[in-house]
Amino acid sequence: MALPSEIADIWNSFANSVGGIDETRFYEAFFFADDEESANALAELVLSGTKRATAGAVWAYEAEGKRLAAPGDLSVVTDWAGVPKCIIETVAVEIVPFNLVTAEFAATEGEGDGSLEYWRGIHRQCFSRECARHGRRFTEDMPVACERFRVVFRPAAEST
Repeated sequence: MALPSEIADIWNSFANSVGGIDETRFYEAFFFADDEESANALAELVLSGTKRATAGAVWAYEAEGKRLAAPGDLSVVTDWAGVPKCIIETVAVEIVPFNLVTAEFAATEGEGDGSLEYWRGIHRQCFSRECARHGRRFTEDMPVACERFRVVFRPAAEST
């Protein structure tokens, strides 16, 4: 996959900081969630180190013809407006039925109060909207890709 021009600066800064990087490790540039407020807040949680995981509906990947992230993949996290915030590396991906996602994973996602109850509530809503966009219905045992990641690069703060 070719690198989108919007992320060239952050990608090149990262590559220069590590002495070069294989562009085939690029997976995607994306924002979390499906609304501006959440996308921007979740990007900040990643930058603060609170959010170290994410979950996606496997059905959505299939409907979009997109492969799941794999360990070693690199992605650029952006805000809602597409401004790059950092680069993350996927460290693990596990496919789990929605109703078997663990409290430990929910806490690693770092959203809300970090509880499994919060995670299930917010993801039930998000996955229901996502499934509807792809002609599916959310189910409690639907497959979820539980991805763990680490931040490998964040740009230097801009001087004012």
